Amino acid sequence: MKFLFIIQGEGRGHLTQAIALRDMLTKNGHEVVSVLVGKGNRHELPAFFFENIQVPVHRFDSPNFQPAAKNKKTNVWMSILHNIPKFPLYIRSIPFIRNHIKQSEADMVINFYEIMAGVTYALFPSRIPYVSVAHQYLFLHPEYRFPSENKIELLMLKLFTRITCLRSKRIFALSIEKRESAQKKRLTIVPPLLRNEVRQCTPENGDYLHGYLLNASYADDIIAYQQLHPETRMHFFWDKKEAPEETAVNDRLSFHKLNDKLFIRYMAGCKGYATTAGFESVCEAMYLGKPVLMVPTHIEQSCNAHEAAAAGAGIASDCFDLDALISYAPYHKGNEHFRSWVEQSEGIWLKELQS
Repeated sequence: MKFLFIIQGEGRGHLTQAIALRDMLTKNGHEVVSVLVGKGNRHELPAFFFENIQVPVHRFDSPNFQPAAKNKKTNVWMSILHNIPKFPLYIRSIPFIRNHIKQSEADMVINFYEIMAGVTYALFPSRIPYVSVAHQYLFLHPEYRFPSENKIELLMLKLFTRITCLRSKRIFALSIEKRESAQKKRLTIVPPLLRNEVRQCTPENGDYLHGYLLNASYADDIIAYQQLHPETRMHFFWDKKEAPEETAVNDRLSFHKLNDKLFIRYMAGCKGYATTAGFESVCEAMYLGKPVLMVPTHIEQSCNAHEAAAAGAGIASDCFDLDALISYAPYHKGNEHFRSWVEQSEGIWLKELQS
């Protein structure tokens, strides 16, 4: 079969999921013919994505979240106000996506949580079917339990999620734990999509902390902590525009531009991982048995942190409390069932997509 991918380009998770699925499909004789990626104005596509996806990549304009003061937490209302004037740009993305689907000669489109894909299919149904893939589709499961958060923001999150999968033939929800699928809602529960590089590396117990910052201004907090604890070694990753490959604050703290091989290497050898609660990297840390500190920047990540903490990934906080991570790490037990659930991924995905 031939596949076309449409991917939300915000953050790292959907990109690495697409790479993992692409590798799985090509390994089994299928082909990904083209990739479309939504873009905002805050994040660039990391070089590792182009190196690993190995097919033509086309960009189009898509709504994106905006940070609040100091470029940290995401502000939902500011995001709405920011995106309203850009509607003409987003409208032009619809024929762009539609034409690429027509020209691709794909047998199926796979959408990684990109809202413009759902809008395009809602307005212009295609003979080429599409399916939707993301952890966020777990929010549509009738038994999913949300954390205590702002009810309006939760409602908006579920609405956004539903729009991304309008007219989708199947909806695949990536889940940390095995659950019953909700067939009446076209919702199928599947394991996380982790790349071979993660599954093949050997974890070690190093003497440093590892981390990922979705919003670069959290770096100030990390630098302040290291100044108070100069003995602590840390390697953090960010996608700060125009930053060099490595920004060495001193001989014990460095910020790295997103480089996936280096990211995985540091993940495998760290004593703890601190992150803004993105689903994918939390799953990578769980697979490698690393304790995680999760600091959500928006409502979606609050759900991720709540779910992952309950599944034994680590602890959640409203700030980068690295002392809490260091104190927790020696007592971390992890989730013994998670690795076996992930190992079932290839068989489940091939069965579901071919059906």
